[in-house]
Amino acid sequence: MDKILGTFNGVEFTVGGTLLELSYLVAALLFVVGLKLLSHPESARRGNFYAGAGMVLAMLTTILLHKNADGGGIQPANVWIILAAIGVGSAIGWIIARKVKMTAMPQLVSFYNATGGAASALVALLEFPNADMSNWGSVLVTLLGLIIGAIAFSGSMVAYGKLDGKVNDIRAGYLSYINLILLAGTLALALFILLSGQTPTELNWAIYLLLAVSLLYGVLFVMPIGGADMPVVISLLNSFTGIAAAMAGFIYNNQAMILGGILVGAAGSILTLLMCKAMNRSLLNVIIGAFGGGDAATQGEQGTMKEITMSDASVLLAYSRNVVIIPGYGLAVAQAQHVCHELDELLVSKGVNVRYAIHPVAGRMPGHMNVLLAEADVPYDQLVEMADINPDMPSTDVCIVIGANDVVNPAAINDPSSPIAGMPIIKAHESKNIIVMKRGRGKGYAGIENSLFFDDKTRLLFGDAKSTLQKLVNEIKDL
Repeated sequence: MDKILGTFNGVEFTVGGTLLELSYLVAALLFVVGLKLLSHPESARRGNFYAGAGMVLAMLTTILLHKNADGGGIQPANVWIILAAIGVGSAIGWIIARKVKMTAMPQLVSFYNATGGAASALVALLEFPNADMSNWGSVLVTLLGLIIGAIAFSGSMVAYGKLDGKVNDIRAGYLSYINLILLAGTLALALFILLSGQTPTELNWAIYLLLAVSLLYGVLFVMPIGGADMPVVISLLNSFTGIAAAMAGFIYNNQAMILGGILVGAAGSILTLLMCKAMNRSLLNVIIGAFGGGDAATQGEQGTMKEITMSDASVLLAYSRNVVIIPGYGLAVAQAQHVCHELDELLVSKGVNVRYAIHPVAGRMPGHMNVLLAEADVPYDQLVEMADINPDMPSTDVCIVIGANDVVNPAAINDPSSPIAGMPIIKAHESKNIIVMKRGRGKGYAGIENSLFFDDKTRLLFGDAKSTLQKLVNEIKDL
C-alpha cells in the first residue's frame, strides 16, 4: 500500500505519486538541458544523451509508480507488453540509425516525425470513447490531438516520399482551394463533435470521418510545396508533432508528455520562423506559394559555362590565401564530406585559410550541412554562418561551391522577378575566383537558372563531387 503523505483540498498525496511527479520534473529539466546542448554541434552528442536520459527516467518511473483510478498499478501483463514494445522499437531504431546514409537523413527525420504524429493521433482516437462530452476542455484537447497528429503523420509521409524521389510535386492552383475547403471542413466537423451533445458512441462515425479528412488534408497540404521549401516544411511538421504530443499529455494528465511536447512544438515553431526569415519569406507564402521544383520559372540563355582543368584548379587553390567552401545537397548525395575535409586539411597544411560557409536552408532539412560536416570531423570553428561569412567574400581568393545552387544564386539580389528574389544568399559572386563542382549543366532543386555559373570569374568542374574532390586532392599532393 502506497504511504499517504497528507491531503490538500481533499486530494491525497502519496510517496509513489510524489516521486512520480518529481521524476517528470527532472525529466523535463533534462529535456531543456538537452535542447540547449543541441544548439551547438560540439555539445549536440551530450544533448542527445541528456534528452534520452530524461525519456528513460519518465518511462521507468511511470511503469513502476503509476497508479490507476482504482489505486492499483499497471498490470504485470501490460508491463511486459510495454517493455516488449520499447525493446522492439529501440532495436529497430538502433539498426536504422546505424545503417542509414547521411544522404537519407532528411527522409529519416520525416519518417520519425510521422511516427510521432501517428502515435498522438492514435492516443486521441483510442481515448475518445472514454471522453466526458460535458467537459469541453477535455474533448477539445482530444480532437486537437487527433487532427494535428493525423496531419503531422500524413504530411510527414508525403515529405518523406518527396525527399526520397518517390512522390512528385502537384502543381495545380485549385489545390489551394481544396485545402481551404478541407481545413474548413475539419474545423466544422470538430466543432460539431464538440457541441453536438451526443455520446462518444453516437459520434463514432464523426470521429473516424474527422481522422480521414485530417489525413487527406495533411497529404494535400504538403503535396504542392516545392523542394526549395522542404527544410521549412520539415521544421513545421516537427512542431505539429510536438503540439500533438502535448495534447496527448493533456489527455493522460502526464506532465512529462506535456512539457516534452511543448518544448518540441515551441522549438520547431521558432526554427520554422527563423528559416522563413532566412529565406525572406512569410510562412503563409511557403505554405501556399508552391515555390521550388520542376515547374518553377526558368530564365533565358545567360552565356556559356566555362570549365577549368584539374591541374589549373589545384594550382589556384594551393597558392591562395583565403578559400571558402560552400557545401550543398550535392555534397551529401555524393557522400563526399570526408574527402572534402581531406582537401581542406591539405590546403591548411600549405598555409591556406579554409572555412566553410553554411546557409541556413542548404540541404533538405534544418542543419543538414552542419550534421554532414560534423560526421567528417570538420572542426566546428571552420563552420561559419552566412551572415558572418558574407562580409569576407570580397577578400576571398577562391570560393568552391560543391553541390550547392539556389543558396548562391545572385538572382536573389539582382533579379526582382526571380522566384527567389529577396532570399538571403551566400555572396559567392563577390569572391575573386569561383570554382563550381556539379554533376551536369542542370538547374538546382528550385528549378531556376543560376547566373553565378555564367559569371566571368566562375569555372566549372563537372562530375561526381566525391571523385572530383579526390582527383583534386591528388593533383595538389603532386604539386
